Amino acid sequence: MSAPTTADERLRRWRLVLGGAAAEGTGRALSGADAAMDAALAALYDSQDGRDGRSGGERTGGLGGSAPSVARWLGDIRAYFPASVVQVMQRDAIDRLGLAELLLEPETLEAVEPDVHLVGTLLSLNKALPETTRETARAVVRKVVTDLEARLATGTRATLTGALDRSARIGRPRHRDIDWDRTLRANLKHYLPAHRTVVPERLIGHGRASRAVRKEIVLCVDQSGSMAASVVYASVFGAVLASLKAVATRLVVFDTSVVDLTDALDDPVDVLFGTRLGGGTDINRALAYCQSRITRPADTVVVLVSDLYEGGVRGELPKRVAAMKAAGTQVVALLALSDEGAPAHDREHAAALAALGVPAFACTPDLFPEVMAAALEKRPLPIPDAA
Repeated sequence: MSAPTTADERLRRWRLVLGGAAAEGTGRALSGADAAMDAALAALYDSQDGRDGRSGGERTGGLGGSAPSVARWLGDIRAYFPASVVQVMQRDAIDRLGLAELLLEPETLEAVEPDVHLVGTLLSLNKALPETTRETARAVVRKVVTDLEARLATGTRATLTGALDRSARIGRPRHRDIDWDRTLRANLKHYLPAHRTVVPERLIGHGRASRAVRKEIVLCVDQSGSMAASVVYASVFGAVLASLKAVATRLVVFDTSVVDLTDALDDPVDVLFGTRLGGGTDINRALAYCQSRITRPADTVVVLVSDLYEGGVRGELPKRVAAMKAAGTQVVALLALSDEGAPAHDREHAAALAALGVPAFACTPDLFPEVMAAALEKRPLPIPDAA
């Protein structure tokens, strides 16, 4: 249990929150680290341009126009705040003070705290990155990707391998293919005490080889600007799925055009720099491309990651999904693949998909392996309650 907060400490905290304007009422002066922390906050949140919802006052703020001053500010906030707070402040600086433009400078990039949202911003700036910054940007993206792979890969492989093993078992195995452990457990009710043996009525067999049970997974990912975090996670999961020998994985990203990035799946960083965040959306066109690449519909799972805002021919999306399902393809619709919950999305399209038996919901990265396992085994999807 933490020690009770003293009156002086509460006053200090309110002073840092309120910012020291003339009418803030604390009368508290700051010094040392507190003063430096206050200056870092003021540079971001006391700007006069009206983007913070204030009408403008006497105080001024800003990060300055040069990359070195921004780099110093980024270094300051990393010194005074925990990483989770730093990431929020960086995000606010991008939105409020135009920090995105200064990310084109290597000095700024070297000072940032890498996270998924920063990667999304860098990808949106991809075409504008000068050569002096490109390698630094790739290093930032690679650090985030490496961290995500370390967090997600092991659990994903274990969950999906288990699902593939279960779907591979056969009911009329040859003698050498019998899974004796599972066969005995499934037939314990047929135990004959007099003979001290089990007489199995149902044999459970191992799948002979991954070729016999090979599944195909198609990740079809909307790369419009609002889907930046989903693109990052989908690229990492695409690389993990591609490492499974029993699965053939395809990654397709789209806006109004369609790009197949399957050949780059061995390196998620190359995948990410092959995307083009922003622009319009033609979901039906992307699904048509995916459908044309499916060779065994009954063994295929198509995962559409999109907010479902269709810029193409409206009404064609449900028809396309219905046709894919009629052919035996499993279709999963994720409004987002991130930790941030469901974004704004086209509710009419979401309802149309739900009527086809394809519920649309936001999925966290930690839940994604379970969703894929259920889809591979053709079980009901583990849809979060909030959906």
